Amino acid sequence: MRTKLNLHKDGNRLARSEQVNRTKTEIVCRGLLFDMDGVLLDSTPAVARVWHGWAVEHGFNPREVVRAAHGRPSISTIRDYLPDSDHRAENREVERRELADLEGVVPWPGALELLRSLPINQWAIVTSCTRPLAEARLVAGGLPRPRFFISSDDITNGKPAPDPYLKGAQLLGLNPADCIVVEDVPAGVRSGKAAGCRVIALCTTMPEADLRNAGADWLAENCAAISVIAAQVTKGKIALAVEEIETSAPQN
Repeated sequence: MRTKLNLHKDGNRLARSEQVNRTKTEIVCRGLLFDMDGVLLDSTPAVARVWHGWAVEHGFNPREVVRAAHGRPSISTIRDYLPDSDHRAENREVERRELADLEGVVPWPGALELLRSLPINQWAIVTSCTRPLAEARLVAGGLPRPRFFISSDDITNGKPAPDPYLKGAQLLGLNPADCIVVEDVPAGVRSGKAAGCRVIALCTTMPEADLRNAGADWLAENCAAISVIAAQVTKGKIALAVEEIETSAPQN
């Protein structure tokens, strides 16, 4: 079944006026690996405030820095912009500011419902945040702490390298090919694909074209577009129904 709708979003979110189709798609997997910010939690305003201030202080274009910082370990962004600085000291300062700014951190629509519908041992959070920041945002947003949790403190090479999602699949005891990654930025999509996972990209943070170009297998609006087909959670398999976004050309 296919229905048509128009989506309009502002700011760093998806902005478009062309016609959009939604198609119901069924996907079977054995585990789900969720990014956190932009997928389960809407922390975009807080992230933007911190990195905007940091960019201004160091004389960089704030809009460019905010975009570059999404979905990557903060130390990676610092290394890109300040290659000769004390990266660890800068990173501690950015983390201090992020921990102090939790205003407006809320769950994305459908996030709580989706997590509650999944078997606890078949999903993990794989975030580019440090563990203290990730835990603080989970509490601020009222999300449950997962049994399996990967943060930037647990890996050497962050997204877009495959390491985070390879470790996530390993924690679940699964082959990456049996896992679905849920992401919102190109770096995360590339990480999931490089790990050998299939990827649902949510259009909450970045333009649709960027997510498709990064290799996303499916696009959806947010977690509310993903549901578990309860009757098919059997023998370790999970069947998902996804309201997939397909973009058509503008109609005159």
